[in-house]
Amino acid sequence: MSAVFGWFLILCLLFSIQDYDSILAPESGQPVLQIMLEIFGENGAIALFTIIIICVWHCGLFSLTSNSRMMFAFSRDRGIPHFFHNVDKKLDVPVRTIWLAAFLAFCLALPSLGSSVAFTAATSIATIGLYISYIIPIMIGLIWPQHFKKGPFNLGIASRPIAFVACIWVGFIVVVFCLPTATPVTSQTLNYTPVAVGIILLFTLGAWFPWAKKWYKGPVRELAAEEAGINVNIPGEFERAEREGRVEKAIKAHER
Repeated sequence: MSAVFGWFLILCLLFSIQDYDSILAPESGQPVLQIMLEIFGENGAIALFTIIIICVWHCGLFSLTSNSRMMFAFSRDRGIPHFFHNVDKKLDVPVRTIWLAAFLAFCLALPSLGSSVAFTAATSIATIGLYISYIIPIMIGLIWPQHFKKGPFNLGIASRPIAFVACIWVGFIVVVFCLPTATPVTSQTLNYTPVAVGIILLFTLGAWFPWAKKWYKGPVRELAAEEAGINVNIPGEFERAEREGRVEKAIKAHER
């Protein structure tokens, strides 16, 4: 759906260009905003761009929400300090991990205040990191299907072709987001995303092999439930065990 509607949006923008040279060097600093200014005038462009800003804000809110939930689960599984494994009793949300996610995002964005190159790298890192996290389990299932345990829902015979297409797409998009955004390539136009991703990869592997793999065992709740004989692959079984209190008992037994 994104591809279809995105295609029509691009067509609308391209057919709306009034002055090609002004779009290449927009006075507003943004080609899309410049197109809107030429078509709708200042007031109309402000109104439309306000809608875009609201949409982007909600996108950021969604990212913060999903990020904080993943950090909460990672803390529960002892991946990060257990201090963040906390749900506020009044708000019923993991407040500590929400603030942690917001603080880390703020720190990542700080270099962008003085450099557009840093902003491009930060946004590219976010996109590439998301795609890589998606594709890792897909590649595992594609390369080692005999060691991959499918869930209650799967694509059956179409799983491998779709997984292959997904891997090709991610490989393509990762390369695209690592390319420079302008020519000629200088220290100010170079895309530093590969450097940043490489540093993160080295840090992750450097932490995993000599240290983290010795104590990190995976999702605590699922592992404990399986040890207690709860079949987590049966739809609704894990949730039913949680309501009955069997999962909490299994976790306590697992930790002992």
